Amino acid sequence: MIKGISIESFIAGFAYGGTTVLVGQPLETLKTLTQVPSSINTTSSTPNNNNILTTAKHLYSTSGIRGFYRGGTPLLLGGGLMRSAQFGFYNSVLPLMDDNFGKRDKNDYWLGCVNPHVVAAGWAGGIGRGLVEGPFEMVKVRRQVVSDWKLADVSKGFGVTLFRNSFLFSSFVIYMDVLKQQLARYDMTLSPFFTAGICSNMAWLTVWPFDVIKTKRQSGKFEGRSIMWLLKDTMRTGDMYRGLSVGLVRSFFANGISMEVYTRVEKELKVVFNER
Repeated sequence: MIKGISIESFIAGFAYGGTTVLVGQPLETLKTLTQVPSSINTTSSTPNNNNILTTAKHLYSTSGIRGFYRGGTPLLLGGGLMRSAQFGFYNSVLPLMDDNFGKRDKNDYWLGCVNPHVVAAGWAGGIGRGLVEGPFEMVKVRRQVVSDWKLADVSKGFGVTLFRNSFLFSSFVIYMDVLKQQLARYDMTLSPFFTAGICSNMAWLTVWPFDVIKTKRQSGKFEGRSIMWLLKDTMRTGDMYRGLSVGLVRSFFANGISMEVYTRVEKELKVVFNER
C-alpha cells in the first residue's frame, strides 16, 4: 500500500486478468455465440436452437481452434487493465472507508452478514473495471459474432456494461466476504481456487440477464433498438439465461485459477514493498 493506494492489488489484478483470458476465452466465445446471432450460423434464430455442443462443432469446422480465441486479442490487451482497476479500486477504497467511517462490526451488517463497506468498495471496483472494459468488450463481441465495427461504435453498450460490472463485482466480493464469515464460524478455510470459483458463479447467476442484454447491445445485430426493447425481447424469447451453463463452467475455472495467480503475486509484492 502506497499513500492509500493498493499498488500490489493493481499489479496482481493485471496478472488475474491476463490469466482469465488465457484460460477462459474458448468458453467465453461459445457463451457469446449462444447469446447473439453469428455469421457461423445460417439464421438469426439458429443460436437459440443450437446447444453448446452443436455450436462448438460448427465453430471448429469453420474456424478451427483459432475460432475459439476469436476476439481474444482485445481482451488480452484490456483484460489485465480492467482487472487491475477492479481489484486496485476495491482494495484502495475498502481501507479508505474503514479509516474514514470506522470499521463495521456485525451489528452494522445488512441482513446480519453483508458489510456495507464491502458493498461500496465492490461498486467502486466494478465501476473502475467498467470504465476500462467497455471499448475492449465491444470489440471482442463484434469479432466473436463476425460483425463489422468502426471507432464510433466503441461506446455501444457502455452504460449497461458499467452497470453490469458494478453489480457483478460487488456481488462477487459480497459473496467472498459472506463465505469467509461462514467458514470462520466452523474454523474452516477454502483455497483461493474454490473460493473464487464458487463466488464468481454466484455473482454471475445474480447478474446474468444483464450480460445477455449487454452482449446483444454490443453485437451490432440490434441497431436502433433500445435497452428496454432488448430487455423485453429477451424476456419474451426466454433468453434471460441463454449461455449460462458454459458461462458458469468458464467462470469457475478461469476465476479459480486466476485467483490462485492473484494471491501468489499479491503476496510476493507485499513482501517486496514491505522490504523497501
